[in-house]
Amino acid sequence: MKIPENGCLLRIFIGESDRWHGQPLYEAIVLKARQDHLAGATVLRGPMGFGAHSRLHTTKILRLSEDLPIVIEIVDSPEKIQAFLAEIDPMVTEGLVTLEDVKIIKYRGGDGQPPQA
Repeated sequence: MKIPENGCLLRIFIGESDRWHGQPLYEAIVLKARQDHLAGATVLRGPMGFGAHSRLHTTKILRLSEDLPIVIEIVDSPEKIQAFLAEIDPMVTEGLVTLEDVKIIKYRGGDGQPPQA
């Protein structure tokens, strides 16, 4: 897949317990990104964080949280990211969504072919 040198980084900050139609929201977003043939997506799970309600979420033993912070990062062309944002808008009812311009240095697979599912 060829993507332009100038791209867009989409970051979606949600909670681990957020759901969409019975499945984890982060999973639904990544599967939608794959279905839409975006360049790639990464889900990061944070050991600690807080959001709009200032409620602390942490993995500390005495205060186990079942709603740890999740960050989904997706990089692609600005046009594809904008189209994707419109599709996931109903899915992200709480959280934070950010965009930033990025310069893509390298994007390669092992043999130049997308992996088979």
